[in-house]
Amino acid sequence: MQSEATFPRAVTRGIRAQRIEKRLGDNEVLRGVDLDVRPGEILSILGSSGSGKSTLLRCLNLLTVPDRGDIWIHGEKLAIRAASQRGGEPSITDHRQVRRVRASMGMVFQNFNLWPHKTVLENVTEGPILVKGLQRHAAADLGRYYLAKVGLSDKADAYPRHLSGGQQQRVAIARALAMEPRALLFDEPTSALDPELVGEVLRVMAALAEEGRTMVIVTHELAFARQVSTRAAFMHQGLIEEEGPPSEFFSTPASSRLRSFLASHR
Repeated sequence: MQSEATFPRAVTRGIRAQRIEKRLGDNEVLRGVDLDVRPGEILSILGSSGSGKSTLLRCLNLLTVPDRGDIWIHGEKLAIRAASQRGGEPSITDHRQVRRVRASMGMVFQNFNLWPHKTVLENVTEGPILVKGLQRHAAADLGRYYLAKVGLSDKADAYPRHLSGGQQQRVAIARALAMEPRALLFDEPTSALDPELVGEVLRVMAALAEEGRTMVIVTHELAFARQVSTRAAFMHQGLIEEEGPPSEFFSTPASSRLRSFLASHR
């Protein structure tokens, strides 16, 4: 029964960030980042640890509020009050808008963030019920649909502790998909997995990429990024140093730092 769900809904507009700045303590993590992600684009963001990749991703849905800069999500400018020059904290000025925008952007974290006391199906359906107001039976249908999509139809009644790390991450992807987002954000989705479990998560992500979904992927999996991305970006010291189509980005990088980074990860 799928009467209350459409799989997937059309995407009409993308993501834009301009002049994004963020300081964490004494560390200037983002130093005026500009980023555009078109509808249906798959952008992989690469860079060394501490380059600002994950902070930029978290700024896009305001899990981290940027100190300065502007963000548009699907054509809607987010209401952010910038940090004051005297050191005051930035703030969100329209919390209802942020809740609405977050519901349209599925986030997949490094460490799964599943509720251990809820079953797999309950983890997946919590958002559609509480945020979107779906009836429980409709949310269950939706949840089972997306669990099947990530290859976990038989785990609906299991608890996270009974799953492998790869299975837990696939549940986290199903949970994000169940909100029927316009875009998916992945923050190092395989970094917490044992090497033998990485492939099962990347296969699910590659299948999603083939559907033409809008995706922003922070990753250290270079071969995967080269395979699935429509565009790749390299971050260094809080700025995007180089970006372009994978055919050029990985084969003929212009930046010496990107060349060194790619050489060190071969």
